[in-house]
Amino acid sequence: MLTRFFTAFVLAVSCALPAASQSVRIKDLVEVDGVRSNDLVGYGLVVGLNGTGDGLRNSPFTEEIMSNILERLGVNVTGEQFRPRNVAAVLVTGKLPPFARIGSQIDITVSAIGDAKSLLGGTLIMTPLNAADGQIYAVAQGTIIAGGVEAEGEAARVVQGVPTAGVIPSGARVEREVPFDFTQLSTLRLALREPDFTTAARIEDVINRAVGRRAATMLDAGTVQVDLQRSGARSPARAVVAIENLAVEPQRRARVVVDQRSGTIVMGADVRISRVAVSQGNLTLRIEEAPLAIQPNPFSDGDTVVVPRTGALIEEDPGIGLAEVPTGTNLSEVIAGLNALGVSPRDMIDILKSIKAAGALHADFVVM
Repeated sequence: MLTRFFTAFVLAVSCALPAASQSVRIKDLVEVDGVRSNDLVGYGLVVGLNGTGDGLRNSPFTEEIMSNILERLGVNVTGEQFRPRNVAAVLVTGKLPPFARIGSQIDITVSAIGDAKSLLGGTLIMTPLNAADGQIYAVAQGTIIAGGVEAEGEAARVVQGVPTAGVIPSGARVEREVPFDFTQLSTLRLALREPDFTTAARIEDVINRAVGRRAATMLDAGTVQVDLQRSGARSPARAVVAIENLAVEPQRRARVVVDQRSGTIVMGADVRISRVAVSQGNLTLRIEEAPLAIQPNPFSDGDTVVVPRTGALIEEDPGIGLAEVPTGTNLSEVIAGLNALGVSPRDMIDILKSIKAAGALHADFVVM
């Protein structure tokens, strides 16, 4: 087994190619300070459901909002007893994009909050959407496109997807603008999505070379400030246009991400492993119950007796013998060697965890 491991390991090393560096546009690495979206939320009512709405006995808030809507429309329902099954209370969420103007339309998501079974075919009644400051910025209304299907019979019920949530494309209209005047900025602050000192310094150098003067200054690992007067741009918008398409080679921390549910392993090109020895094996424990029922003799007064019978077995798979990984080995080379040995992804994740715990894996190890 040790010989097989080193054979596969040498093949992986000989086939490994150095990763080519790639440049990325600045617009894909940073966010411009002040240019951001704002979350919106509202509470509304969906009507027109085919008997799949809230049970008003279990969702009294649905009856309350329905009464309020009908009273605003001039229908007096005070003291009336109504139990329709074609309405549902929902929460409506959306994002107000930057520079959205009055009359613009945005997409919204509708989610049931009661015991409704499905929102398929429902219509959202006019619902105001509020931001964090409590002000109404948009009004939503429209037919819901549900994200699932439900079928039910006398003794069985099948649900595919999530029928209690849906979307309304362009279902909200902007009624208020965010008070932000982009033209009055004297400096631009570029916020890196993944803060890194090297990447920030490269962005500063690229911008200064492009404008021919020292207009950009790196403030910290996550911020680069651009002086608009030194940049020579006619407006902040023109400065962003001149900056965002410049190419920069980003520098990121080495990272390994594993998903234990699916056995997925994703790693960066800069992950390295120090000198370490690896040994891995599988232990399987099987316990089987096969009880035996003993019947009494005919015409006797005896009782049936159940005799327990248990079989226990322990199996040990030799797995990978003790193998040594040289210093400075690339993680992709180790993974290639383990794949050549037929190691399963879940066992591979356990090996990586052990290498990280031993302090030999030089990267951020993220488990999802």
